[in-house]
Amino acid sequence: MKQSANSKIKKILYVRLPCWKIYPGGVIYVADYIHKQRPDIEQQLLDLALVPANRRKQVLAARIQALKPDVVAFSWRNMQSFGPHPEDDALDVVMQFDYSSSLWRRFKAAIDAISIIYEYTASRFRNFAYMKLVRQLLPEAKIVVGGTAVSIFGKYVVQHCPVNTVVAVGEGEPTMLSIVNDESVTAGECYYKNNSGKISYLNRTENFDLKALTAVNFDYVESIFPDIHQYTDDYIGVHTKRGCPYQCHFCLYNQIEGHEQRYRDPVEIVNEIEALNKRYGVKKIWFTDAQFCSTRRSTHHVEEILDEIMQRHLKIEWTGYLRLNYMTEALAKKMLDSGLASLDLSFTGTQEVINSLTLGYKLEQQMQAFQMFKDAGYTDQKVKLYIPLNAPGETRLTLQKTINRIKELYQMFGRDNVLPFIFFIGIQPGTPVEKLLIKQGYLDKNYNPLTFNPFVIKRLLYNPEPLGGIIARSYLQAAASMDKDSEYIGRATMDLIEAELSESPLILSTEPLASHSS
Repeated sequence: MKQSANSKIKKILYVRLPCWKIYPGGVIYVADYIHKQRPDIEQQLLDLALVPANRRKQVLAARIQALKPDVVAFSWRNMQSFGPHPEDDALDVVMQFDYSSSLWRRFKAAIDAISIIYEYTASRFRNFAYMKLVRQLLPEAKIVVGGTAVSIFGKYVVQHCPVNTVVAVGEGEPTMLSIVNDESVTAGECYYKNNSGKISYLNRTENFDLKALTAVNFDYVESIFPDIHQYTDDYIGVHTKRGCPYQCHFCLYNQIEGHEQRYRDPVEIVNEIEALNKRYGVKKIWFTDAQFCSTRRSTHHVEEILDEIMQRHLKIEWTGYLRLNYMTEALAKKMLDSGLASLDLSFTGTQEVINSLTLGYKLEQQMQAFQMFKDAGYTDQKVKLYIPLNAPGETRLTLQKTINRIKELYQMFGRDNVLPFIFFIGIQPGTPVEKLLIKQGYLDKNYNPLTFNPFVIKRLLYNPEPLGGIIARSYLQAAASMDKDSEYIGRATMDLIEAELSESPLILSTEPLASHSS
């Protein structure tokens, strides 16, 4: 594909659609990459998350009229109403509504649920209205829509977009470059609605070469996005690779980014971290990979990054989702010495559930890796356990086994340093767990994953009986009775679950776990 000799793209406006305040790393990577390939293109970045809600439409219109961009690229982070985040807690609301012993709390939860669903409904309509505003003010401009929400629901999104819109699924860099170069075929995976409203789909033919993604030029980024300063006092996202070879049954990373892991140059990664640290005083880095270290090859890549951080004596804290399959004592020590702030990882204390969800690791291997951190000089870093409670295949016995393993970690790291996160699997379209639950009749085969129906939304937060009630009642009791200054709700909840399980003998089921083959 070659750049058209008469390419008319001269100006791009990136618009990060409203969400909670979190560093807009994805769109910054795209804008930086486009600048390096096409420095003649004028770009600006407008982050609507930083604009008061009642002024967003006005601010967007003013920016469009001032810049008159040839391309307006929207970044959309979240779309499902059941995804808990800092601005609301759908999980707590669902548990209050279903299991609270207080009629008042159940009534209040119903009101809160209506409020959450209304806000997500309104925000979705507002986001499409922003796109329609662009089409109204700029009839000839191309609209591009990308981001994590779009990567999951691109087929839905394109149906509601204005004409002459490209909906990019997954990586945005190749798609945007082919658009600004006016190539005859848009690169990457995308949907396109043409000027007559016809929708077409293009599958990706190859994955983006991450070696082309050099350290972000923050001099340039700040020139197009002065508001970057509003994010530098918290965690800043940096990614080191894309792609995931694993097939966890509730996850879409391997579909969005591809199965093949691709790596950025470790020197460029640390150049980026050093620039953030020295230019803005950033001290907290979150590695945004699907998992920071996951395969044997990726652990070597991680070591190169950590070596580079230590050689430059960077005083930072870093974390990210870890997988401990290939941990060694040497790597654990390098992680701690380079500034590991916390151990963040998926955890279930039974091999049966690990196998049921095809998480792809051995529990004993994971427990040995924990011991390696302890032996390598662990001090007081938090151990954050993201536990998929009551996942398909969970029984009273597997739940008790998980509690027992958590107790081992309390002994290893100290109770106050171990944080069990209570969450349930959110059912995503196209995942093996969704197919299994449709087959089992838990979900209707024609259900709408973007429904506003609260009773369907509740089912998409998977917490069925008989364990669902035990977990929810324990959580609610912990939230109502614990001293939040001296105890963490996840630990208190697990204690209460254990107490309830112990009130009656464990029922040792001889039935095999549900098959998850797809």
